[in-house]
Amino acid sequence: MASATFTNLNSLSSQWIGQPSSFSSRPGSSIRLAARRVSVPIRASYTDELIQTAKSIASPGRGILAIDESNATCGKRLASIGLDNTETNRQAYRQLLLTTPGLGEYISGAILFEETLYQSTIDGKKFVDCLREENIVPGIKVDKGLVPLPGSNNESWCQGLDGLASRSAEYYKQGARFAKWRTVVSIPSGPSALAVKEAAWGLARYASISQDNGLVPIVEPEILLDGDHPIERTLEVAEKVWAEVFFYLAENNVVFEGILLKPSMVTPGAEHKERASPETIAKYTLTMLKRRVPPAVPGIMFLSGGQSEVEATLNLNAMNQSPNPWHVSFSYARALQNSVLKTWQGQPENVEAAQKALLVRAKANSLAQLGRYSAEGENEEAKKGMFVKGYTY
Repeated sequence: MASATFTNLNSLSSQWIGQPSSFSSRPGSSIRLAARRVSVPIRASYTDELIQTAKSIASPGRGILAIDESNATCGKRLASIGLDNTETNRQAYRQLLLTTPGLGEYISGAILFEETLYQSTIDGKKFVDCLREENIVPGIKVDKGLVPLPGSNNESWCQGLDGLASRSAEYYKQGARFAKWRTVVSIPSGPSALAVKEAAWGLARYASISQDNGLVPIVEPEILLDGDHPIERTLEVAEKVWAEVFFYLAENNVVFEGILLKPSMVTPGAEHKERASPETIAKYTLTMLKRRVPPAVPGIMFLSGGQSEVEATLNLNAMNQSPNPWHVSFSYARALQNSVLKTWQGQPENVEAAQKALLVRAKANSLAQLGRYSAEGENEEAKKGMFVKGYTY
């Protein structure tokens, strides 16, 4: 993690966020920085493809289905309906999702776990081919999970950079065209400056490596819902995190037109005494984005982070009531899958009904991306929150 280069970048980043004028206070520093940036050529072999892929995913009325849960996390989902965590059961569930007829009308990309990327249906058809037939771009989770960050306030950092280039090249050969790397920031833990810098630097290195190997990187520093803080505190932390992220993305010569973002919505902490309306969440979230995200970025694909299915859709809809510089959409896991699992119950005779449940949720979020969603007719189950304190993937 630590190196002479990284230490220098940390110093520059801190001054850039806290003291914008400090570059000019050191003779020649801004000139050296500018010269270093323009002297490094942008990767050329995949640039056009990256931009086209990002645009395809960020297409009107569509978003991302995230089914990249690790085997352990998928096991928790299966256990909730009384199924054992076996490869056969995981394959059956993911086949249900990925073979849903008409899914491509509402879903533009699907994030897969490595196991799923290499799996096929029981009839022998590759899952990536099932997606392509629906005009859905296959994606792949590439991080190796969170581990404790030494020297921090009980915080985490994301591992997986070792060997990432070779793994990404293999994923591209298998059919993946975008990637996902999730790291987290905890407001109750500070967050510490160390944790924020580590998250931003890791995301930037991953993004650069992904683009070098033909994968559009989804940049995801999730600001966890845990805590009792007000929405103003979430906004403050989100602005700091995204400032650092984009600083390091630029330092690593990442092509902004060939990335997607997966931010948390700006909400109060899950244990805050007052809940915020969709209109308030939209106001604060869009304020953060407009202050920190360049319009060159094609798509903002929000995570649901434990919100209820309806809540996540209402908040997305509120953000699309007026034009945005980017495609503002969704990359939901639990907020698309909860009703599906409860409908399926692991029974073959329920597959068709479960697929219809997925289409209901996908269509609702499609309408929200277009700013046309109404919660009228939603059932009570879809309104139940899914936040779990200290949730791990």
